[in-house]
Amino acid sequence: MSEETQNEQTASANDGMAYVGNDGFVIDCITVIGQVEGHYSLPAGQKATKYEHLIPRIIACEENEKINGLLLILNTVGGDVEAGLAISELIATMKKPTVSLVLGGGHSIGIPLAVSAKKSFIVPSATMTLHPVRMNGLVIGVEQSFEYFRRMQQRVNDFIYTHSKIDEGELEKMMFDTSDIVADIGTIISGTQAVECGLIDELGGISAALKALRKLSE
Repeated sequence: MSEETQNEQTASANDGMAYVGNDGFVIDCITVIGQVEGHYSLPAGQKATKYEHLIPRIIACEENEKINGLLLILNTVGGDVEAGLAISELIATMKKPTVSLVLGGGHSIGIPLAVSAKKSFIVPSATMTLHPVRMNGLVIGVEQSFEYFRRMQQRVNDFIYTHSKIDEGELEKMMFDTSDIVADIGTIISGTQAVECGLIDELGGISAALKALRKLSE
């Protein structure tokens, strides 16, 4: 193996590239961890994924002819709704094969991210939290504010309906359940339940995700 080839196959963690397989099959592995950061910076010391970092990575992956597919690894508590939707829309509109894998948690806006790929996986021990859109801080209590929340919620719901097999009524029922989460509304589901309700395609880990990515690339 030449030094150049070896350097390509052992790319640094900083660029996030992963070259796998002796057959020349190349993937780009992108991780969404902690909280999805949007228009406002999170406090120091809080693990975050910045959407302005991911967007160029996703575009570069789509344009790089050497990359065969994208693997999206999720372990996120959620975060900024518009930033999450922006990333999700980019992934959903890629021509290249895309596979997502939820490990640990894929909560809140992590759900549109998980279903944005052409094939989605989740491990049985992972969980997903479905709840309505909410906002911290001062909110002006007028009808326009409530209408804004309704429209934002509909944007999230429409994306999930379009990219998964979950029933619309079932999704709304889980989002507004008052019996599952203490002092809040929503539902926490396991990896198995996420597959059973049609939110995620299959149960599986890294080997299943990579196998699906190779199959999609064919």
